Amino acid sequence: MKIKKGDIVLISNGKDKGRTGKVLRAVPTSKNILIEGINLKSKSVRPKKSGEKGQVIKKPGPVDVSNVKLICPKCKKATKLEQKKEKDKKYRICKKCKSEV
Repeated sequence: MKIKKGDIVLISNGKDKGRTGKVLRAVPTSKNILIEGINLKSKSVRPKKSGEKGQVIKKPGPVDVSNVKLICPKCKKATKLEQKKEKDKKYRICKKCKSEV
């Protein structure tokens, strides 16, 4: 999976199409990512102590990695990534400006 935690991505499909956000968590086994403020799900939480009120909490839901594009930090464009392997290191390269991400 080429998208990692901390990357800024653009949503290319779904109800949040065109919005950008920071990746909070990447799950390579299921090829899903959690993005800050995108695909929010509501969850009702019961009160824990007597006298407290219940709450509705919004949490980001998973988004498939095929529905996002990375925004290159140098050229600031949404792009696909290319991977190169030299000796024991992997490099992610922007396909538009050819710089290392």
